[in-house]
Amino acid sequence: MKGGLKKELTITITGIVLLSIVLISIVANVFINKEFEKYAKKEQSARSEEIVTHLESQYQPLFQSWNDDYIHGLGMYALYEGYIIRLYDSKHNLVWDAENHDMALMTEVMQAIEARMKSSKPFFEGGFVTKSFPLSYDHTAIGSVEITFYGPYFYTENDLNFLKALNTIFFVVGLIALVGAMLTSRLISQKMIKPILDTVEAAKLISKGQYKVMAEDIPESEELKVLVTTMNQMASSLEQQEKLRKQLTTDVAHELRTPLTTVSSHLEAMIEGVWEPTEDRLRSCYEEIGRITGLVSDLESLSKVEVDNLKLTRTNEDLLEILNAIKYNFEIETRKKQIEFTVTGTSVIASIDKDRIYQVIVNLVSNAIHYTPEGGSIRCNISKTELEAILEISDSGIGISEADLPYIFERFYRTDKSRNRRTGGAGIGLTIAKSIVLAHGGSIEVESESSLGSRFIVRLPLKTI
Repeated sequence: MKGGLKKELTITITGIVLLSIVLISIVANVFINKEFEKYAKKEQSARSEEIVTHLESQYQPLFQSWNDDYIHGLGMYALYEGYIIRLYDSKHNLVWDAENHDMALMTEVMQAIEARMKSSKPFFEGGFVTKSFPLSYDHTAIGSVEITFYGPYFYTENDLNFLKALNTIFFVVGLIALVGAMLTSRLISQKMIKPILDTVEAAKLISKGQYKVMAEDIPESEELKVLVTTMNQMASSLEQQEKLRKQLTTDVAHELRTPLTTVSSHLEAMIEGVWEPTEDRLRSCYEEIGRITGLVSDLESLSKVEVDNLKLTRTNEDLLEILNAIKYNFEIETRKKQIEFTVTGTSVIASIDKDRIYQVIVNLVSNAIHYTPEGGSIRCNISKTELEAILEISDSGIGISEADLPYIFERFYRTDKSRNRRTGGAGIGLTIAKSIVLAHGGSIEVESESSLGSRFIVRLPLKTI
């Protein structure tokens, strides 16, 4: 996997860079060639005008003729550059012709230009053209000149050398960029792959039950950071789940062993005649069996609400009425502990399974009563937004420590760790409550501090049928 993923990343990044280099080179080459063609055309036009200017400047009006030596030098120099000159006077008599002076040289120059253009531009359609330019001196016509050259433009030897050098530079720069891209992509892939490989190794160890494995190096990349952080959170969650599983085994064993031991010893004593089977002793056995039955009932309730297809019987119900009914049912308990129990809010109608939501609220209120000392207070408030109903149950009880808060909705988790059903219950009430609320499409959360009380917030979708 290491070589494969690393190799794929390197090849992908290198391929992208190579493709970019090729595209940039092609576009740049096309653009430069287009611009160079424009330059060649302008240079050709400018050279023709320069020849005309030189010829006009060498006219001798007194003798009505040209400086023959200068005209010959200019014509031969132009011929070497690829321009063939024919000079005529005002009566169109031939004054000087490059073809007459050196036919072999002219043919050689023309063939060289044609071969150079066909070699550099195989599909270029060009040929030799002749243009005539009038000559004047002091606004008086003195003759004309015909200039023959390869058109619409042609490259000189220096032009081709320049283009070749430019292409060589492009190739070298592209090659350097490609090598740099390969090295860079390798470093990048190495940096990217390391946290992934660390996460894979951590996942392997977690699959073997080593939940304390944590990735220490958090990458800077947001996506990889989320991956590593999520893996660490999963390991922590699995470790906690393992602890809860072990605690569940211990709790269930304890919850069953205590009443079974009591019933067994009582029955054994009565069978052997040590004890008389009195009503009190039989009642004691019955109560212990009742505790076993209660634990099994709790487990059944948990099993029912935790299945994915929990069936809800929805009806339109007033949550404020349900709160007032529960307050009335707990009146005896609150009076015993002198707890001030108040219900506030407005009427909120929602589509709910009344029995299930009733079960949730009863669980939260009974916990509040249980953990609130005498003379304390419990506040229940119902409100709503445009989309949801909000039920808040606050108490002035002993609160929940920060360390326990993340786990209070876990199965069989109890903050007092007493494992005593007479004082703490089986520890699945909040788990059942959360499952029911989630089945309604809502949410449940808690805010609490030790010794400062707790506040449970239940949110339910505000919709009716």
